[in-house]
Amino acid sequence: MYPYLVHDGPIAMAHRGGALHPDNLGYENSMHAFAHAVKLGYHYLETDLHATSDGVVVAFHDHRLDRVTDSTGVIADLPWSEVSKARINGHEPIPLLAEVLDAFPEVKLNLDIKADNGVLPAAEVIRAAGALDRVCVSSFSQARVRQIRRELGPRLATGLGQQEIARLRFTPFPVNSAGACLQIPEVYGRLRVLTPGLLKRAHALGKQVHVWTVDDPADMHRLLDQGVDGLITDRTDLLRQVLQARNQWT
Repeated sequence: MYPYLVHDGPIAMAHRGGALHPDNLGYENSMHAFAHAVKLGYHYLETDLHATSDGVVVAFHDHRLDRVTDSTGVIADLPWSEVSKARINGHEPIPLLAEVLDAFPEVKLNLDIKADNGVLPAAEVIRAAGALDRVCVSSFSQARVRQIRRELGPRLATGLGQQEIARLRFTPFPVNSAGACLQIPEVYGRLRVLTPGLLKRAHALGKQVHVWTVDDPADMHRLLDQGVDGLITDRTDLLRQVLQARNQWT
């Protein structure tokens, strides 16, 4: 098993640091949110990655700064000297991936690469930090998933790409994939992604299944009862309560 996936009990993952926890509102993907989740006892953080025009990798979801910061512009079009001036919710600087890795050395990170120009710079940061065994890299883009696997090799845990997930979901006898886990929504639009058959096939191939983004306690209990291996949540307070009630909080 990949070192990233070694954990006692279901994996509880703080989505963007726990973006909808009452103490984190407006501070998604900030050091404030990440530190808050770690203080709650989370061992896994989820964050998104973009690269600036000069190749600096930041933990940020949107391709533009506008929604959550006091600045504007497309990150990929701006140098770090400009992006570094932006403040999340008017207060928090945008963190570098290298900063997050350094600040929380005992924590594992799930990294979602949001744009093509971020793949090679992210690989270099992960390599330089010696963080290969404590990150899992995912992307909506199958091409990005394949590229990061080529760059960092078979030790790297990756989520399955969209094509691999579709093959596993719809093919009775799917071909095995290099990915370590499926990180999927229960439903995407009108499509039910998570099914008993998909879960069974994934487990038969040794793949874990992590479901995003689950913020309702009833859904958390139901999915855990179905046998999923992890939950990714914005409500870090509620998921902790659910796992504590099940004696599965570690």
